[in-house]
Amino acid sequence: MADNVARLFPEEANPTAEAHAAALMEATRIAEALIFASADPVEESDIARRMPEGVAAGEALEVLRAFYATRGVNLVRVNRKWLFRTAADLAWLLSREQNEPRKLSRAAIETLAICAYHQPVTRAEIEDIRGVAISKGTLDVLLETGWIRLRGRRKAPGRPVTYGTTDAFLLHFGLEQITDLPGLDELKAAGLFDGQLPKGFGVPRPRDDLALTEDEDPLEDGAADLFDEHGAPLAVADDAEAMADAVVEIELVEETEIVLEGD
Repeated sequence: MADNVARLFPEEANPTAEAHAAALMEATRIAEALIFASADPVEESDIARRMPEGVAAGEALEVLRAFYATRGVNLVRVNRKWLFRTAADLAWLLSREQNEPRKLSRAAIETLAICAYHQPVTRAEIEDIRGVAISKGTLDVLLETGWIRLRGRRKAPGRPVTYGTTDAFLLHFGLEQITDLPGLDELKAAGLFDGQLPKGFGVPRPRDDLALTEDEDPLEDGAADLFDEHGAPLAVADDAEAMADAVVEIELVEETEIVLEGD
C-alpha cells in the first residue's frame, strides 16, 4: 500500500538542490568562457570572483574538467591556474615537422632535475649535488626555455641567486603541481634509478612556492626587468658554447636518471 501511495504522490522536488544545480551549470559556463577567452592560463582566484553565490570555483572547474576529459581539448590545471590544451593523444595532428625539437644536453637535464627537486637552489649547490662544475651557458639555456626562473638571493656570503621551476615546466611535462614529480619508489619502478643510496638519503619532496623562503632575499629592484614572466632572459647572449651544450633531444629526459642529493 505504501509503495502505491509513493507512486501516486511522488516526493516533491528539493528546491534547494534544483537551485544549486542551476547555479552550478551557470558557474561552469562562466568558467568555460573565462578560460576560453584568455590567451594565458587563468588564476582560479580570478574565476572564483565571478562565481554565482553558493558555488565554489573548484566544484565548477572539476565538473568542467570531467566534461572535457574525453573531448579533443582538455581542461588542465597547472598549480592554481587553468587552461585548455589539445588532448595528449591528438597532439600529433597539430605537430609541425619543420619545427626542430628543442634539444638539451645530459648536463642540462640533470641541472633541470636538481632545480625541480631541490628548489630553491643556487649554482654552487647544483654543482655540489652533481659533483662537477656547470658548463658555461647551461643555466642560460634552461632560462631561455622558460622552465626555470630566478627566485631570489640566498642569505649567504656573496648572496648567490636561487633558481626554481616555472608553470611552463609543469605544463611541458604534464604535471598539475610540482609534488606530482615521481618519488624514489616510482623512479625505481620505472627503471630510472637502480643505484644504492647512502643511509638516510632519499628523494627530497619538491616545492615551488612563489613566496621566498626564510633564507632567501628578494632580487634587487630592476633585476626582474631583465627577464620575462617565466624568469627567462629577454636577451640571451649568442654563446656558441651554450648552444653546443644543447645536443641531446629533450625526449631523453624520460630515460635519464634523476639526480639525487649526494650523487
